[in-house]
Amino acid sequence: MPDQSGRPELHVVVTSTRPGRVGLPVGEWFDGVAREHGAFAVRFVDLAELGLPLLDEPNHPRLAQYTRAHTREWSEIVTAADAFVFVTPEYNYGLGAAFKNAVDYLFHEWAYKPAGFVSYGGVSGGLRGVQMAKQVLTTLKVMPIPEAVSVPFVAQFVDDDGRFRPDDAIAASATAMLDELRRWADALAVLRAPAT
Repeated sequence: MPDQSGRPELHVVVTSTRPGRVGLPVGEWFDGVAREHGAFAVRFVDLAELGLPLLDEPNHPRLAQYTRAHTREWSEIVTAADAFVFVTPEYNYGLGAAFKNAVDYLFHEWAYKPAGFVSYGGVSGGLRGVQMAKQVLTTLKVMPIPEAVSVPFVAQFVDDDGRFRPDDAIAASATAMLDELRRWADALAVLRAPAT
């Protein structure tokens, strides 16, 4: 939801929950880039900290009849967002299980919001996982934008202190994605507005 200055709220979501994940320093880097960019009010969301168990709600997400405190908390987080950037690896040519699980918890909360991706991995830079994630998200009326940040051979960009240090091309792609994401967030705002 827009802040006092009218900026839409962007959630930078680190989707990997694996101990030692490189997604955390990548996500922290992008969080800083997004804050410096200035087009959004930015919230950092770490699925590892949220700690969602394997989907344990008895009712279908379409009903929004949540029985678990962790689901209600997740619902509030996703509802507050106007746009997302998912920081995601590729596992076995697909999206990670924690990411898919978090998406499956909810239904209505996702609708009419744009999403960008910061993906990382080996030779593919996580792009195959992103393609699978797009199929899932579009079913929930999320609009994945074409602009993205892809980091192939991610280990070369992590320094001895565990910080992510991108090259100029990666940094430029982050700015381009944020510019476009703001356009989509503004354009979709009318669809997110409550019906009158």
